[in-house]
Amino acid sequence: MGKTNYLYQLSIFFLGIIILSLGIAMIIEANLGVSSWDVLHIGLYNILGLTIGTWSIIVSLTVIIITFILDKKMISIGTVLNMIFVGVFIDLFLYLLPTMERLFFQYMYLFVGILLMGMGAGLYITANLGAGPRDSLMLVLSKKYQMSIGKIKTIMELLVLIVGWILGGPVYIGTLIVSVLIGPIIQFFIKLWDTYFVSQGIVITDLRYRRENKL
Repeated sequence: MGKTNYLYQLSIFFLGIIILSLGIAMIIEANLGVSSWDVLHIGLYNILGLTIGTWSIIVSLTVIIITFILDKKMISIGTVLNMIFVGVFIDLFLYLLPTMERLFFQYMYLFVGILLMGMGAGLYITANLGAGPRDSLMLVLSKKYQMSIGKIKTIMELLVLIVGWILGGPVYIGTLIVSVLIGPIIQFFIKLWDTYFVSQGIVITDLRYRRENKL
């Protein structure tokens, strides 16, 4: 039962990562502005080359190293898998998807991308294999400096956005739309997936609990 449950978790996690990455790629190809972290990734890509997905991995690795130094307990298998595969799938979908030029299709890509991003994030979070690199750092900083998660997240997003914008990353109307919509959409899908898995009799056990109880 434990192995079956773990396979469910991995399957749910990777499906979530794929959907999340597709959403991110669609938002980028909409060419109307992207989320704060992608502003940074694209800014680095514009200045230094490589690929957007590669910069996503490099930035995530940097974040993981900082988090590990502050509190190594926050790093889990899900954190590392997130770092690697989000970047890989972003590059894959950017290769496959065309860039939208007509305004109608740009906004269609933007809103569908936001929906998929929220759906995928909600799914991989529900898999409960650990927080992503950026969320792990956010939690560590919140604990270290005794500040609310909301304040830490806002500070991190603003700093990343400013640096990315200085590097030439795309900050447009889409950046604002993503910032406003993505939180509520992720929250909606977390509740939706939780309800669905419970209704199907699928129990997602916490990874640390499984380790402690050798499940």
